[in-house]
Amino acid sequence: MSRIGLKHIDIPTGVTVAVEGKSITVKGPKGTLSVPLADGIVPHIEENIIKFTRENEKKQTKQNHGTVRANVHNAIVGVSEGYKKTLEMIGIGYKAQMQGVNIVLWAGYSHTITITPNEGVTISCVSATEIAVEGIDKQAVGQTAARIREVRPPEPYLGKGIRYKGEHVVTKEGKRATAGGKK
Repeated sequence: MSRIGLKHIDIPTGVTVAVEGKSITVKGPKGTLSVPLADGIVPHIEENIIKFTRENEKKQTKQNHGTVRANVHNAIVGVSEGYKKTLEMIGIGYKAQMQGVNIVLWAGYSHTITITPNEGVTISCVSATEIAVEGIDKQAVGQTAARIREVRPPEPYLGKGIRYKGEHVVTKEGKRATAGGKK
């Protein structure tokens, strides 16, 4: 039984949802997204509510039930509100700078790294050490932010690196001399 698949989705004002063959098209003030429908999942649109039902009780259909519902919900939130992830760079000499639509990172290497955003995603530098990734597609925003973080993930001793804003990095204790000297 899919608990998420059984939940209905409220459609906010200004957003239209239409079933077109094997996909659902969601249009809103921020743009348009298309979500593919898995086999065996049937959408029911009534006024401003969407519900999803299964045609059969096969294992794969049950697994797809909650996934399709979650993807459609993410598309509705994306076209109405949008998604945003903020990253911060911590370390001496770490900085970011915009170069057109791309972002150039100085992250402690002997060279700079240029990241091109995924389609439909915009990157902006809030400050020299803070990066904002915005868009309507949740997957594309997360993937672009992950590619930026991957350049220099936070290390566990000093905490230097690129991390999501608010991310907690557990720091380890470094080496320390023993009280009695060498043994």
